[in-house]
Amino acid sequence: MNIADILRWKATSNSAEVFTATPTDSVRDLLRSLAEHNVGALVVVADDAVAGVVSERDIVRRLGAEGADVLDRPIAEIMTTAVVTCASGDSIDGVAEIMTARRIRHMPVVDGGQLTGIVSIGDVVSHRMRQLESDRGQLEQYISG
Repeated sequence: MNIADILRWKATSNSAEVFTATPTDSVRDLLRSLAEHNVGALVVVADDAVAGVVSERDIVRRLGAEGADVLDRPIAEIMTTAVVTCASGDSIDGVAEIMTARRIRHMPVVDGGQLTGIVSIGDVVSHRMRQLESDRGQLEQYISG
């Protein structure tokens, strides 16, 4: 199983769209976008390339440290710039290991230099649960003959 399987599943559940922001957007605009799209993170894109990822956690940490002035600053000041990406052909197990080891909750999917999707740790866990249910059903069918 690979990341493309998760992206296909997300497409059937109408959650495949990747929401993006630019480094110059304000944190206040970012908050509006997160709320509007009901997501926990946005991919930051500059010059048609992934420049960063920014999440609710990034905002909360900066608000706690610096106060409400952060809201009027550009996203570039709070986003994570050392972005770990994957490709749609990467194995789900391999991506899960990376996400767990590096404590990454959102990973952009990049194919041929283009942003093609995003997977969250929740997507990975959900896919694994569906796979386990399928395996269980097959085993029950095999046992019952």
